[in-house]
Amino acid sequence: MEKQKYYITTAIAYTSGKPHIGNTYEVVLADAIARYKRQQGYDVFFQTGTDEHGQKIELKAEEAGITPKEFVDNVSGEIKRIWDLMNTSYDKFIRTTDEDHEKQVKKIFKKMYAKGDIYKGHYEGMYCTPCESFFTESQLVDGKCPDCGRPCVPAKEEAYFFKMSKYADKLIDYINTHPDFIQPESRKNEMMNNFLLPGLQDLCVSRTSFKWGIPVDFDPKHVVYVWFDALLNYLTGIKYGTDDAFFHKYWPASLHLVGKEIVRFHTIIWPIMLHAMGLEMPQEVYGHGWLVVDGDKMSKSKGNVIDPLGLIDEFGADAIRYFLLREINLGSDGNFSRDALITRVNADLANDLGNLLHRTVSMIEKYHGGIVADTGASEPIDDELKALVKETVANYVKAMDNMEINTAIKGVWALISRANKYIDETAPWILAKDETKADRLKTVMYNLAETLRIVAILISPYIPTTSPKIYTQLGLAVPEQFLLADAEWGGLANGTKVCKGEPLYPRIEVTEDGATIIGGKRYEHKAAAPAPAPAEEAKPAMEPIKPEIAFPDFEKIDLRVGKVLEAEKVKKSKKLLKLQVEIGDEVRTIVSGISQYYEPEQMVGKNVVVVANLAPAKLMGIESFGMLLCASDGQGNLALVDPQNLASGSRVK
Repeated sequence: MEKQKYYITTAIAYTSGKPHIGNTYEVVLADAIARYKRQQGYDVFFQTGTDEHGQKIELKAEEAGITPKEFVDNVSGEIKRIWDLMNTSYDKFIRTTDEDHEKQVKKIFKKMYAKGDIYKGHYEGMYCTPCESFFTESQLVDGKCPDCGRPCVPAKEEAYFFKMSKYADKLIDYINTHPDFIQPESRKNEMMNNFLLPGLQDLCVSRTSFKWGIPVDFDPKHVVYVWFDALLNYLTGIKYGTDDAFFHKYWPASLHLVGKEIVRFHTIIWPIMLHAMGLEMPQEVYGHGWLVVDGDKMSKSKGNVIDPLGLIDEFGADAIRYFLLREINLGSDGNFSRDALITRVNADLANDLGNLLHRTVSMIEKYHGGIVADTGASEPIDDELKALVKETVANYVKAMDNMEINTAIKGVWALISRANKYIDETAPWILAKDETKADRLKTVMYNLAETLRIVAILISPYIPTTSPKIYTQLGLAVPEQFLLADAEWGGLANGTKVCKGEPLYPRIEVTEDGATIIGGKRYEHKAAAPAPAPAEEAKPAMEPIKPEIAFPDFEKIDLRVGKVLEAEKVKKSKKLLKLQVEIGDEVRTIVSGISQYYEPEQMVGKNVVVVANLAPAKLMGIESFGMLLCASDGQGNLALVDPQNLASGSRVK
């Protein structure tokens, strides 16, 4: 029987600089999904790589005094080295400077021009060099790039354009009839309401103001727009135009995994390109959240960018992989903290998993000369453990299929915790003192070893170098591929001989000066210098408290948690934002005077507290159904009340 196909991609990393731990998160996430699908028996093709053209790279190379090709060779090599150190199991690492990729991009551009989907004109508008993106004046936020917040520059030049508008209605219809195409749901709403429904403009797909790009072969003073070039990697990487059988084996893609900031390129420009080429749409585009550091977005200017190489050297790839996958809800932003990493490694990997293996193997060697044997001397507590193993495997599959990776991990660790408790409840050291309990002791030790065998299978997508170590200590041959089909009770053969090894994860000790000691080796860590304390100022006078009200009057106020789905500035107003706020099952328009404190893009996805039963009021001609709860000190400072992770519609008491 032929295996089912599964083609998964990451966004290709832009080679303007060395990747940080946030870039690494995406490839680790994709790798865990790819490994899980292989574990299920799929024929997986996992592609990642580097995006290597554009004006930004040309400028960076010039600053470095080398050619653009030399510059991207260096950066791409470094990215690939980090992906390899993180044990990512990609099948293809594509570079957009690969000869076969460039050749196909030229052919596709020429074919779309001949078809009339690309035409020649002039571009005049705003361009963000760091993002390699064009914007109209109306799309800018305070005159700056709506994606990165940096200044845009006017651009005027001859250019080729792609007829996006021609296919807009087809894309809207496709999205409406394929609800799983854009995930999570909030990303779909953003794409429809902010880009598609207001109307698409044709896309500028060539540049003449720089040279580092793929030349338009019938008009060589033009180079292909970097995003048009980069998106085609998803086709050229699986041999589009060179091997039809291989290409059609894997296309359409099962999953494009991308950061939330580039969802619009992958769900608007990319599918319209595919429509124009007559190709099927990818099955799903998933926009994951960002990794922030101690609650703050990573930025070189803030000095909080974390180099993954230093982390790998200190903690090991599996520990970092585990932390990233365990801590972050896919689709939401996740927080990276060195302290949290150390705590998680010590608690979950060293204490829970490491101790379970060490205790189990040590006792089997001590009591039975290392030989595992199930004598059938079972008790009800054994049935409870076996039932939990079966339930854990089922829940694991359900969670992974739903892209709930950290939920799946938590389920496995609940099983690990139960197995540790099983040791305490069965007390093998007491059974060993009673000869009449010899068979019972053997069964207890078998149950522990068998639980560990199944755990090793389940965790192999997350911490892939750890599972083989567990198998080796259990005396088992390490398979070429761990399979879910083997995660059934009873797979450990009687007579298997265990072999105790080194601890899976040595406990991390932290010294008073912030250094870590891991396995006897010391790693220095320089904490960021604290910001200077602000000069003490006179405490502002508090606004007078309003006259008291009776409790029944207070009870009339209905405060609810809402989630902001959309946000835009109100025209001709410096203070007002127009928001679409989800409150339970309904979506309301709320106009709020917070524009001087919050940009629209900061508001999207934010949880807020809404006065839900306030009578509607018209502001600047817009009817507003509610009010946001804020705190103000009367000195020009204002902050929204943040209910954090409470569900939309929850009552605030």
